[in-house]
Amino acid sequence: MDYVIRPLQPEDESLLWEMLYQGLSSLGKMERPSRDIVRRPEFSRYVEGWGRAGDTGFVAHDKKDGSLLGAVWLRRPIDKTHAPPELAFAVKPEHRRHGIGAALLTQLVRANPDQSTISLSFVAGKPLLRLYERFGFKVIEQEPDAVVMHREA
Repeated sequence: MDYVIRPLQPEDESLLWEMLYQGLSSLGKMERPSRDIVRRPEFSRYVEGWGRAGDTGFVAHDKKDGSLLGAVWLRRPIDKTHAPPELAFAVKPEHRRHGIGAALLTQLVRANPDQSTISLSFVAGKPLLRLYERFGFKVIEQEPDAVVMHREA
């Protein structure tokens, strides 16, 4: 599959809502949740008002038809000024295991070489952690529903 990766823009907020839903839909073995789940405060903070200072990320589109394949983005929490940025990452299920996720993460790491500490929520114990470890991130703090990872810059 041929795809193109481009930087996220402020006008990509609707695209990020979709990717947030895709990521939440693949957690655990539960039934696919209602699309309203993304509007819950613990999730909406990853997307709502996208384009503020410090928001950065990338999106992958199919080269043929322009369809959305995946996205990765970093965002600093508004309420925790000294907290590391939180990483959100999703690839649509039908496009997983084709290298798109690794390509997106590669772009993010290359574009933000000084960003050595990130927070990842809701992935503790997931195979996705191995992908981050391939990029040099190591778990430095673990909670029941989140991990903080660090890599040497």
